[in-house]
Amino acid sequence: MAFSSYKTIGEVLKTFQVIYTEANFIGEAKFNVSDYFREDLEFTMREGAVDCSEFAICENLISPVLKQVWKLYSSKFILWSHYSLNYDEKLSGFPEYILAKRSPLGKVVFDKPYFILVEAKQDNFETGWAQCLAKMIAAQRLNGEFSIIIFGIVSNGVTWQFGKLEGEAFTRNILPHTIYELDKLFTTVNYIFQQCELQLNNLVAA
Repeated sequence: MAFSSYKTIGEVLKTFQVIYTEANFIGEAKFNVSDYFREDLEFTMREGAVDCSEFAICENLISPVLKQVWKLYSSKFILWSHYSLNYDEKLSGFPEYILAKRSPLGKVVFDKPYFILVEAKQDNFETGWAQCLAKMIAAQRLNGEFSIIIFGIVSNGVTWQFGKLEGEAFTRNILPHTIYELDKLFTTVNYIFQQCELQLNNLVAA
């Protein structure tokens, strides 16, 4: 089944025997949002058709935020857009974004471990999380290392929700953030990138 075949998070939990919990696990990692970025985003949201499709949401609202944070970590990670992720016939498709380790062979090589999966949905967060969790499970299995925490983000561009897959347990963060509170949103996204960097450093040191 393609990732898009999953419609409810319960279906994914039952299929792959993952335990569901909710908790506020997000810490703080402050990020300085530039005035230029604020003004450019405000212009885009005021003048553009930013949410007319999932592709528009990705291009106008999700990608700009991810890119700003990724710049701080680009020496260690590549942020892949709409790249194929395939584990088996039940777990395959094209995540909107994947944060993966930068390969020593160059930026064009898709290399594991994979750390963050991002799903864009116009409004249906239930389906969004079903598909995002399926992608997180695929990444976990492709990594071949169940000790790595996989993070997930589901967003309709305005509201951003966060989760993590740790072993056989999936935790959804209770509090979402919105693009109208840029400082809080960036603090959260930066925290997740920071946790990925710490995990990668620990893998290298092991």
